[in-house]
Amino acid sequence: MKDLKKIIKGCLQQRRTDQYRLYALYSKRMFGICLRYAASYDEAQDILQEGFVKVFLNLSSYKGQGSFEGWIRRIIVNTAIEKYRARLHHLPVDTVIDYEEHVHHNCALDALHTKDILGFVQKLPVQYRLVFNLYVLEGYSHKEIGEMLNISESTSRSNLARARMLLKDKLSQEMELVVRAI
Repeated sequence: MKDLKKIIKGCLQQRRTDQYRLYALYSKRMFGICLRYAASYDEAQDILQEGFVKVFLNLSSYKGQGSFEGWIRRIIVNTAIEKYRARLHHLPVDTVIDYEEHVHHNCALDALHTKDILGFVQKLPVQYRLVFNLYVLEGYSHKEIGEMLNISESTSRSNLARARMLLKDKLSQEMELVVRAI
């Protein structure tokens, strides 16, 4: 904690070594968050870079209340949302497909790696991915998500339900392939 305060003080004085130390301390964890929101690895890198620029520019607004990591996390998530809003008008309209439920052996799920599941989340349509991440992984309510994304609570709920259906379908397909291979 004492080192963190020194690093923050150095960052406020614009010392490059302290800025690098702060980045080194938090970049890996924050990149994991970026990957959940981004459609690709490159986009996640962009979100991380933009987010840390905001961290350094707004560091003086951190008042020491609450977790510093939580403060950075909030900036990173907001950066991802801003990136989404910027391209919102370029998104195609997705059609909703009826999904059949498949029952598979639980052992097949063990064969899937976290990387595979993250890949499925990244392939969700952007609005579904954002709502899924904000609700399931970040713990925001549908009301909060609606305010962040300028959508209604019911749209947030609907997007979450559709994201879950798409993920469930994709996981079912993958598990079916794994079961056949076993």
